[in-house]
Parts: sequence; C-alpha cells; structure tokens
Amino acid sequence: MDDSEAVTVRVADTRDVCLLAELGAATFRAAFEKDNTPEDMAAYLAEHFTEAKLRQEIADPLATFLIAERSGQPLGYAKLRAGAPDTCMIGPKPMELVRLYVLPESIGQGVGARLMQACLATATGLGFETLWLGVWEHNHRARDFYRKWGFEAVGSHLFQLGSDIQTDLILQRALRV
Repeated sequence: MDDSEAVTVRVADTRDVCLLAELGAATFRAAFEKDNTPEDMAAYLAEHFTEAKLRQEIADPLATFLIAERSGQPLGYAKLRAGAPDTCMIGPKPMELVRLYVLPESIGQGVGARLMQACLATATGLGFETLWLGVWEHNHRARDFYRKWGFEAVGSHLFQLGSDIQTDLILQRALRV
C-alpha cells in the first residue's frame, strides 16, 4: 500500500455531524444487528445516532471524535470522553474510549489499529494516565482486539440496548506502558 492509500486519522468538528451520525449507525448496525432484535436495534439507533444527538455530543467540551479515512473516504471513528469514570475503575486519571467502530469492509486493514494509536496518543496528550472502555461480554472480536492492546478487565456494568439489558465488561489499560 503506498502513501496515497494510508489510513489517516483526524479530529472531527461540527461539519462532521452528518457523517458521524451515518457512520455511527452503519458501524453499530454491522457490529450488533445479528445478535439483537430489530426493535431493540431500531430503538438504540434512533436514540444515539441522530444528527441532533451527534451535534450535542460533538459540542461537548469533554468529548473528542476521531475519524479514520483513506483518500478522504471515512472508514471508522472513535469517541473519547473525559469525565466521571465507571465506579469499578482503579487506574489514575482515566479517560473513556466510548466508541471505536470500523466499517465492515475495512476490518482487517489496520484501521482499528490506527484509530487505537490515535486514541492512545490523544488521551496521553491531554494528560490522562488510564484509558478505559465498556465492551459487550459477547463481542469476542472486540474483546480480542482490546486484549491485544493491553486492556484488562476490572469490572462490569449494565448496558441497555432498546429493551434488552446487557452486560458490558469494563476494561482499562495504562497509557504509559
């Protein structure tokens, strides 16, 4: 792959609201549609991936959105957020990795790795010492990915997807390893 095909990551801004809403819904649907009812998926997508919701999230001064692209085409995105950590967190100065999703056709092409590198660098650059996240207990692909990046389980919490209450594992890793 030559440099013109390299994956780049940039910080999103308010001009990216429509893109983030579409990319968020498409990647979430691809990741979880087969394991959840159409009604629960529709409810979750309608609540979390509207332009209004994304406009509110991107305006949050505690949030940072990163978009992975190749030749200007979006491939995936991540959302980081400072703020109160989950109660089971034990690492110092934590920042949450709220979302990291890649379009299905880009999985296995290093996009997730590039996004993770950017997340780690962003959190470190902002002075955080721990990165944490919640991952669905049945999402084995994501759990394997995070394990490879040095994340370890420290607890769990409930996650509501439509009417279905699920369990997310809480993972964390030190940023300076």
